[in-house]
Amino acid sequence: MSYEPDLPEDLDAFWAETCETARMAPLDFRRSLSNDFDLPGFLVETIEFRGVEGRSLSGWLAYPQGARRMPGFVWVPPYGRESLLPNAYGVREGFVSLSFNFFGHGAFHQEKYEPRRGYFSQGAESPETWIFRTMFQNAFIACRVLEAQTEVDEDRIGAMGMSQGAGISIWLGAFCPIVRAVCADMPFLSAIQSLLRHGVYRYPLKELSDFAERIPLGLERVLHTVSYFDTVNIATRCRRPTQVSLGLKDPAVRPENARAVHAALPATKSLVEYPGGHDWDPAMVANNRTWLIEYLVTS
Repeated sequence: MSYEPDLPEDLDAFWAETCETARMAPLDFRRSLSNDFDLPGFLVETIEFRGVEGRSLSGWLAYPQGARRMPGFVWVPPYGRESLLPNAYGVREGFVSLSFNFFGHGAFHQEKYEPRRGYFSQGAESPETWIFRTMFQNAFIACRVLEAQTEVDEDRIGAMGMSQGAGISIWLGAFCPIVRAVCADMPFLSAIQSLLRHGVYRYPLKELSDFAERIPLGLERVLHTVSYFDTVNIATRCRRPTQVSLGLKDPAVRPENARAVHAALPATKSLVEYPGGHDWDPAMVANNRTWLIEYLVTS
């Protein structure tokens, strides 16, 4: 089944206003100036910064000893309330990386997903109030924070993540001028409008269809909201070099939906296929580093 972009008429105006709010938010951050996580080859500091609504957000900054004006990337978390740890997927040799917790938890907070702790439906009655608008804005601010670090070359910054992190990385590639290259592994909210119309039976996405059943004109309102965030739609605006991956057995981001994201990208792009499901693949480490080197280091 193929899927074509279905864009709302005011998509660009919506995202221009969304980004302007994040761009104008005060840049307020503090670093621990201590090595807070044992990771061979890297120093890992905790970092705190103010989000778009003034809330304190915690994360970590990983960099090689003596780093100055190196390429870097924001490592965007997948769905859930836990923090990504600085591990082989969240750092790369020769790069500085920053990740943070979207919900104000600690930089290394661990929490398994439970539907009762889900947030897919929060504010989903309109695109202006959906939680993913604020989350994107905070990811935009995280890019500004990374850009401000002396270890980082402000002209060589990328965005990378898996699932939710992959989708938001593509959104950053489309609308955040700081981001110059993207690696998006199994990007979420791909062809989301089509999925909702045909029925959703797996959590966490089922949180959204459950919500639609509880409010008047629920499906129509939710479809309107997600049309502004559908990663296929936003991919049409992403002109940064972007590598997309899919899992051939992925039940969460179906291969055809990831292919639709790749097809919608108008500029330099690559599609990588992994044999497994919706999960990390060890080959992502080298594949994504190679992509970032090509477009942040050698280009």
